Amino acid sequence: MPKMKTNKAASKRYRVTPTGKVMFSAAGLRHNMEHMSGKNKRRLARAHELPSEHAAMALRLLGKR
Repeated sequence: MPKMKTNKAASKRYRVTPTGKVMFSAAGLRHNMEHMSGKNKRRLARAHELPSEHAAMALRLLGKR
């Protein structure tokens, strides 16, 4: 049986923690950040957890399920 191919687009967007949570980085940190408050930039810079209804599909694309 052939190997499962990882979806490369998903592997660049998501990472899976050792406990099984799917994390992603928020949008809006590429350019035009001089108009944004520092508080908002810090909030967007941290990793966010993917909701459970989307996490199942992301894990399938990553070959984890």
